[in-house]
Amino acid sequence: MLMEAILVAVWAALCGIDKFDVFTGIHRPLVTGTVVGLILGDLQMGLIAGATFELAWLGLVANAGVQPPDTTVGAIVGTMFAIKLDMTPEAAIGMAIPFALAMQTCVLFLFTSCAPMMQKADQYAESLNLKGIDKLIYIGLSARALLYGVVGFCAIYFGATGAEFIQEYLPQSIVKGMAIAGGMMPAVGFAMLLRTMFNVAILPYFFLGFVCSTYFNMPILGTALVFTCVAVLDYMNNKKSDTPQAAQTQVFDDEL
Repeated sequence: MLMEAILVAVWAALCGIDKFDVFTGIHRPLVTGTVVGLILGDLQMGLIAGATFELAWLGLVANAGVQPPDTTVGAIVGTMFAIKLDMTPEAAIGMAIPFALAMQTCVLFLFTSCAPMMQKADQYAESLNLKGIDKLIYIGLSARALLYGVVGFCAIYFGATGAEFIQEYLPQSIVKGMAIAGGMMPAVGFAMLLRTMFNVAILPYFFLGFVCSTYFNMPILGTALVFTCVAVLDYMNNKKSDTPQAAQTQVFDDEL
């Protein structure tokens, strides 16, 4: 268990850096759940849990100072519960939400604690002290990586004991209730995402995908591949239609 906790801590630390600076997407639940499942010895459940969490938390994206419940720690804890307690991913979501909310508070506290560093960075910028600015950046990255690493380690190392306690004493009615609530969360995640990116122009595509999936029984992966092709074709057609107009504009500017 110690080696598993260390490996998860290293991954969590990398996710803490990626989430706010690099943003390659490795911190998202789909990737994190898969990696944690691989480390804990159940890749299939990790992949299923990560995909379920991704659907539920699809619209949770950090925006400047606004921090939603932490999806990375939620995915780590939820995957651990799904594997150690043999829970359904839907029930594991309900178990992971308190941890995600607690991590949200920890991140906000860390950002607030680092606020005085901004004044020091301004002083370094006025004196053209680039090494001082680099030092502040590395301090911020290290603090964030340490926070995520410690939380990830504790979630796995001490979470096993907590999982056994929950499995022994938690009533099954509560677990079933969490499973029902967790099953509703993907719909909430999609609703949050649509609220952010809603556009009347893409509404027909949304309903067309719903029709393909519901009435024609097309698998989700097949529907996604079809509409990926549609998106690529639409992009290429728009690019071709914009090219003559751009060329005419350029000629008109040359004549002037």
